[in-house]
Amino acid sequence: MKKFGKAVWHGGIKDGKGAISTESGALVEASYGFAARFDGKPGTNPEELLGAAHAGCFTMALSGILGEAGLTAELLETTAEVSLVKVADGWAIPAVHLILRARVPGADRATVVALADKAKVGCPVSKLLKADISLDVEVLA
Repeated sequence: MKKFGKAVWHGGIKDGKGAISTESGALVEASYGFAARFDGKPGTNPEELLGAAHAGCFTMALSGILGEAGLTAELLETTAEVSLVKVADGWAIPAVHLILRARVPGADRATVVALADKAKVGCPVSKLLKADISLDVEVLA
């Protein structure tokens, strides 16, 4: 199975403008740019999209793991804080911090924490952050 996201960019890094779309249509040419990423202006940015993807993946994985343990959550709410920091050769994302709020009837704190740790390691987006990344390039005339 493969899913697709697409980004289009026009112009320079600070004055340029971009649009991000998803295969599902959840995002259709959502505006993104330097000001949205670094200056708090309207629009999205790669870090918040990564955070949403990681939070969604982790939360769905945890729901599945809870089900395997015979538990069903009333509420799983996850925030992913994606850290973007300036480093010597540009920018890096050194960490993602997941914050979970959970209500799981029949489960004590230790059980929820243990199962959440399993989901943190096992969700595909967590694994992606350690993945090899391949690239194909087509240069247009």
